[in-house]
Amino acid sequence: MLSAPHHLAASAGLRVLHDGGNAIEAMVAAAAAIAVVYPHMNGLGGDNFWLIHEPGHAPLALASCGAAAALATREAYRAAGHEVMPTRGPQAALTVAGAVDGWRAALEVSAQWGGRLPLARLLEDAVAHARDGIAVTASQFDNTVAKRDELMAVPGFAQTYLDALAAPAPGAVFKQARLADTFQHLAHHGLDDFYRGELARSLAQDLERAGSPLRLADLAAHRARRVTPLSVMVDGHTLYNHPPPTQGLASLLLLAIYARMPAARCDGFDYVHRLVEASKQAFMVRDAQVTDPAYIDGDIARFLDDAAIDACAARIDAARALPWPQPASHGDTVWLGAADSAGRMVSFIQSIYWEFGSGLVLPASGVCWQNRGTSFALDAQALNALAPGRLPFHTIQPALAHLRDGRVMAYGTMGGEGQPQTQAAVFTRHVMHGMDLQAAVDAPRWLLGRTWGADSTTLKLESRFDPALCAALAAAGHAVEMLPDYSAQMGHAGAIVRGPDGLMAGASDPRSDGAVAAF
Repeated sequence: MLSAPHHLAASAGLRVLHDGGNAIEAMVAAAAAIAVVYPHMNGLGGDNFWLIHEPGHAPLALASCGAAAALATREAYRAAGHEVMPTRGPQAALTVAGAVDGWRAALEVSAQWGGRLPLARLLEDAVAHARDGIAVTASQFDNTVAKRDELMAVPGFAQTYLDALAAPAPGAVFKQARLADTFQHLAHHGLDDFYRGELARSLAQDLERAGSPLRLADLAAHRARRVTPLSVMVDGHTLYNHPPPTQGLASLLLLAIYARMPAARCDGFDYVHRLVEASKQAFMVRDAQVTDPAYIDGDIARFLDDAAIDACAARIDAARALPWPQPASHGDTVWLGAADSAGRMVSFIQSIYWEFGSGLVLPASGVCWQNRGTSFALDAQALNALAPGRLPFHTIQPALAHLRDGRVMAYGTMGGEGQPQTQAAVFTRHVMHGMDLQAAVDAPRWLLGRTWGADSTTLKLESRFDPALCAALAAAGHAVEMLPDYSAQMGHAGAIVRGPDGLMAGASDPRSDGAVAAF
């Protein structure tokens, strides 16, 4: 089974499973495909994170997020006239793109499982979709229209994503010939070539010419890392997520707090209010603690101890909202999940951060580079102060759970601040309150804060919620803002659950262009 926010990515992964590939091989194929078919949200110029489940083993976590360039100093940015980090353009392209090396590291694990499909086979769909073209989605069109004026002057953006300076219409054929050549090159020369080969030299030259601080030595220094996932017990279930620099701590803490004071049923006032208030407590811990792990004092897992969770839960008023907002961030991401016939599962997330990342598209390769470095600060006293070689803060984090009845659940979403909240909505609705998995993804959602494409930090509610609930939340002090049904601001969630008998259930978000593909 494969769940992805674009049906062609789900299909690419399913074809690999059908050809005898394992869950990791299927995920590489799907990740490569979605880098082509959802270009406004993803690409070779981003980062990724993996949680990998193999029956009988503890989950394995891979972090492939790139560090700031050696030339990316606070002094250099201030000398260039910046008072805050640039968000778009070449100087926003200041962190190494880790995604491709994440694929390489995951395939090393796959080889230990006996995975033997050639890389050219895994990249086959990505090459074909880039070369032959895809149908422009409404999501791509809407985001291109929304960001056109902001990105028009960024090198490579207009030439790549616009047609006669206009956004290609939904249904138009969109081709990426240079990107097809790049994928073909990787298929022939190996994924390491992105960092230490001919392609790396091309990327570094184009980055430098455009004005990015990244150099070949920065690419060559990058390696995906195996890390120990964070975990917490919630209502008898063991939940896993990524450690810093991701906000996985917040996702786990949010659910652990809610489990101390669960509602009797989902989607009433008690349910939404308590999860929103738990989000606030989790975000305050995150905002005070989460950064590059090399800069963290002590064990971050201490915030998942019973005493720490109890303290957070005790600060929640069951009837009144805590004044908000706190600083918010937004992002552009895709979550995908895969499960194979041997019971192995992958929860995977990949991102270029904002819509179209930095907007910089490199002329020789067609690679659009991320702007993850915009989460740094130029204030030396800030928690995430810019420094050469430092890892930026990441909103993205995949989730995995070993349920007390023996099932395994891989789940996640895109959506910046919304990621922990949507993970909590899907998990609590399905696991703690017994809702059907697809219904749990489909059901109306909320968002405290900001996600991609949104600037306000209100409590946003989809209009399918009961009006009486919305009124009760407003009366309790929440700054309620109503959004349309199935709003894209709520992110694109997905999940796969596999039982000990091999029976699987999957879900894909109707807010996306995705699908669950299975055989």
